[in-house]
Amino acid sequence: MNYRFFNFSAFVIIFSLVGCTQVTPLATVDYVDLQRFMGRWYVIGAIPTFLEKGAHNPTEVYEMGDDGVIRTTFSFNEKSFDGAQKSYHPKGFVVDTQSNAVWGMQFIWPFKADYRIIYLDKQYAHTVIGRNKRDYLWIMSRDPAIEQRVWDEVLILVESMGYSIDQIHQFPHEK
Repeated sequence: MNYRFFNFSAFVIIFSLVGCTQVTPLATVDYVDLQRFMGRWYVIGAIPTFLEKGAHNPTEVYEMGDDGVIRTTFSFNEKSFDGAQKSYHPKGFVVDTQSNAVWGMQFIWPFKADYRIIYLDKQYAHTVIGRNKRDYLWIMSRDPAIEQRVWDEVLILVESMGYSIDQIHQFPHEK
């Protein structure tokens, strides 16, 4: 009987440790001026979630609430430029107030997803949002198109951070 208990205990411990693999924290930008960051962003590319697959014209709009909560509207057309308009309204919460670059994004209460601003140019024209798990990624621009040079630089950056660039999908935008 003790032998079975030992085997079961060892199995539980080993199985638990498999899920506890350490992930190197994803470096963020040094500082985000939240007021400058607010507004409309065009989602140019992503390692998409299941909601984003087939999206056309995806945009993310951030608005700072009086309570400090970032009201977000993620919108896109389903499967084509003429597809049904879909919108989601998660709430953003700044987690790291020193940098303002780490947020918790809440789609369903009480859960908050890791949301890190890992690239932001000085003009606040292009940004990249990532997660420590490196499972999702969003490349965004203030314009519906991005210069090839900027796109290539972003791909080099995110690959150096541990992302698989083969998983990145570019979204179509109407001009």
